[in-house]
Amino acid sequence: MKIEVLFSEICNLYGDIQNISYLKKCMPDAEFIETSLDEEPIFLNEDVNMIYLGPMTERTQEKVIKKLMPYKERIEELINNNTIFLFTGNALEILGKYIENEDGSKIDGIGVFDIYSKRDMMHRYYGEVLGEELGIEFVGFKVTFSFSYGNNENAYFFNVKKGIGLNKESKLEGIRKNNFIGTYLIGPILITNPLFTKYLMKLMGVKNPKLAFEEEIMDAYYDRLEEFKSNRIK
Repeated sequence: MKIEVLFSEICNLYGDIQNISYLKKCMPDAEFIETSLDEEPIFLNEDVNMIYLGPMTERTQEKVIKKLMPYKERIEELINNNTIFLFTGNALEILGKYIENEDGSKIDGIGVFDIYSKRDMMHRYYGEVLGEELGIEFVGFKVTFSFSYGNNENAYFFNVKKGIGLNKESKLEGIRKNNFIGTYLIGPILITNPLFTKYLMKLMGVKNPKLAFEEEIMDAYYDRLEEFKSNRIK
């Protein structure tokens, strides 16, 4: 089992690298390879079971786009071949067509998905999200200066029951194509959503996935789920 973690030294807003810390505890026999921005990704020449990229600053988005742009065809090939990707926070935006600044200027994205993003650096959005897909109820948080737009009706991660999806007008959260999953949820998602973590481990070929601290983390999940269902978010 081989998992590549991209650019964790600069793509770790909101402590989302704890997704990987937790996965290491759940999968102690897996090989985790942390690739820095000045290194060539191993997914170019080797088979990997999962590729992870976490949220980043807006300036870092531009650096990551520049780094990964030459590998667009390889990324598309891996997605089409069902390699597992997990992109959290604003990481999914780099794979869209472009990111638009407040002044109308645009930063070309890698162009894997037919979406685009718009920034509003003077207004940070914070919200809670409750959703459902795959027979799993999802809980999480969004903290972002940007939203994404485009038709993801046939390529969304989950349906939102409370909160917002890709943007304030959408109830469809994230992007999913084959085993690529991109979501604005932070949390970190693998700690706040243990049933999804088990699902992801099964996708990677773990037959009977066992979670680290399973009793405690499931109790916390059900407590949070009850809280999200009863609170004021819409």
